[in-house]
Amino acid sequence: MSRKSARLTGSTTRRQFFRRSATTAAGLALAAPSLLPASALGIGRTAPSERITLGFIGLGWKGFEGCWGSLLQTFIADQSAQVLAACDVDRRYLERAKEFVDQTYGTQDCAMYGDFRDLVVRPDLDAVVIATPDHWHAVQTIWACREGKDVFCEKPLSLTVREARDMVQAARRFQRVVQTGSQSRSNGRVRFGCEIVRQGRIGEVREVHVTCGPPSVPCNLPGEPVPDYLDWDLWLGPAPWRPYHSRIHPVQFRAWFDYSGGGMTDWGAHHFDIAQWALGMDHTGPVEIIPPDGREQKHLTLRYANGVVVRHTGYDVSEGVTFFGAEGRVSLMAVSGRAVFEPEELGRECRDLEAQANDLLANKGHYANFLECVRTRRKPAADVETGCRTATVCHLANIAHALKRPLRWDPVKEEFPNDAQATRHLARAYREPW
Repeated sequence: MSRKSARLTGSTTRRQFFRRSATTAAGLALAAPSLLPASALGIGRTAPSERITLGFIGLGWKGFEGCWGSLLQTFIADQSAQVLAACDVDRRYLERAKEFVDQTYGTQDCAMYGDFRDLVVRPDLDAVVIATPDHWHAVQTIWACREGKDVFCEKPLSLTVREARDMVQAARRFQRVVQTGSQSRSNGRVRFGCEIVRQGRIGEVREVHVTCGPPSVPCNLPGEPVPDYLDWDLWLGPAPWRPYHSRIHPVQFRAWFDYSGGGMTDWGAHHFDIAQWALGMDHTGPVEIIPPDGREQKHLTLRYANGVVVRHTGYDVSEGVTFFGAEGRVSLMAVSGRAVFEPEELGRECRDLEAQANDLLANKGHYANFLECVRTRRKPAADVETGCRTATVCHLANIAHALKRPLRWDPVKEEFPNDAQATRHLARAYREPW
């Protein structure tokens, strides 16, 4: 796909529509917003020159459209940040996001883009927030890092194992802060529960139960006319070409293999992440993955080098993650942020750890943690390496499901030893020109 030939389907070209705000975008530099009082921009006492400037890529379910508490709504409420630009291939999302940003600030300055490449080159942006479908995460994150932007990327970090490692390498090479949207890392109760496990307060942990959804499946939907508000070719991006269908965009892309790892990577990015974190496995992973066989092996099982077993025990994500120790049990629910302890008095007996766990973030939350790290250049609560390792666990589970046999994994070299068939699943070919 040539950038010059990419079009919105219909009478209006993508360039005509998305460039109609070019005057506004150019005016950003001329208007010199740093000369305006902060109150005029609706950002409280934070001096304009100290704001972190943000661009948003992807304004659908998590980015803005889905529900209250979206990424755009959350970041724009932070007085230390200002949103300058928004990007989406869906014209409806883009126009509504611009309207929201402009109304919030009382200006007409939010620039609109249909192609993320035009947004990330802006020299006045400090960071980008990526909430596109999973198959776009790696390309957009690496591109942004190369352009000198810090990145908040929604989970799961990647579509494949190789992509995840490439994202880490890009962040390190270009010295960028990259935070993964594993919000449980900044949840006080989850942090407390993980600290109890990490400090050995339930004794030696030998087994962990994790809930998340099933893998994605191949897409066999028939084609439908492409809506005139959507650039379908750019929505697909590096994914294989296929006709548009309304069950792919806007919200059901996670069901389909070409765009997502399904529920295994969606909620697995939260729950396997909690397991990895509490077990102290943030820089490693399992050494064996055993899929269910419908007989004796009822659950997908991950075995770690120290003997700990992590089992995927069901699809009800409200059940969260449960750690079974020799002296107690801890259950953590990312959906509700709850923590349940057995025996019940365990939580009271470990109050000394609660303050320690929460002090790590000073109770600022996941998004504020990212903004703070953009300023300080420290590693965020869910650094890209952490997101890489968690995404890899999810991808390994999906590969084992696909091949229907046990797999051996080397978490140091990140490879399947002497297993060419499994190795082919570590990466996917990109559609031209990506």
